[in-house]
Amino acid sequence: MEKILEVNDLKISFHTFSGEVQAIRGVSFDLNKGETLAIVGESGSGKSVTTKSIMRLLPEQSSEFKSGEILFKGKDLTKLNDKQMQKIRGKDISMIFQDPMTSLNPTMTVGKQIMEPIIKHQKLSKSEAREKAVKLLDLVGIPNPEIRFKQYPHQFSGGMRQRVVIAIALACNPQILIADEPTTALDVTIQAQILELMKSLQKKVETSIIFITHDLGVVANVADRVAVMYGGKIIEVGTVDEIFYNPKHPYTWGLISSMPDLETEEEDELFAIPGTPPNLLNPPKGDAFAPRNQYAMKIDLEKEPPMFKVSDTHYAATWLLHPDAPKVEPPAAVQKRMKMYQEQHK
Repeated sequence: MEKILEVNDLKISFHTFSGEVQAIRGVSFDLNKGETLAIVGESGSGKSVTTKSIMRLLPEQSSEFKSGEILFKGKDLTKLNDKQMQKIRGKDISMIFQDPMTSLNPTMTVGKQIMEPIIKHQKLSKSEAREKAVKLLDLVGIPNPEIRFKQYPHQFSGGMRQRVVIAIALACNPQILIADEPTTALDVTIQAQILELMKSLQKKVETSIIFITHDLGVVANVADRVAVMYGGKIIEVGTVDEIFYNPKHPYTWGLISSMPDLETEEEDELFAIPGTPPNLLNPPKGDAFAPRNQYAMKIDLEKEPPMFKVSDTHYAATWLLHPDAPKVEPPAAVQKRMKMYQEQHK
């Protein structure tokens, strides 16, 4: 498959009153044309910082790009100045943010907000841009688009506002769409509709999607591949089937175990990963997950594990995959969910 984006050994720090926070510590991944890559992990694992760095949206005053490259169709985005990036943002790479109310301008009609990037990047006349904006509102499932075009964000429900944000992101037919937890602020029914909408739009406009979430249940339905992040690093990556059928990293086991399902009884205690994420002011010496890992060995506290190859598409950074490591089976809760996933996706 053709790669549209490659991120190689990305390292980013933030300068705070307490010191240097090493937020991203050597992240590498790629995105294929027409693919949906989900990046999952707890809050603070580095998901949003990674994707905002692709758009070059990190605050210049407090963030520092330490090393690495972000190749979009072979062009290194880290070498571009702000004027050059403005030509790419919104046109080639678009982003859907978590809260639609903070993404939309309350003083402008939604129609004008959709027209803005169309006029800027596609150099269409106002009447052509208006026609396209109405079509986009219709495409994302907003009824009476001609009337809604003239309304303001406060006249829309949360789910409808998120559809408007998606319409703005799709306005210039971007090659990459970054969706940063786009359904977190929505109720479950609307969440399902937005996810379904994104899947159907991807087929229609053939865009590649990076989907950021902490919800593995969402991932199973939308992603082709999954990258699991922890402590500013990608610690497991594979196809969606490999991550759900055959997860290898104890952190991935923890995320899968903590997913509720329809068979969870009221009296069942939902699994929670013990402890807290690492302090990235002083990143740990060995495996960052070791203090929370019940399967941790002595080497986990001393040496960082490399990415071990499980298959051509599946890699995981855990010493449990070393040939000399003891054989450890995933916990019963993980095995139960692996079995359920297999039954659902036969």
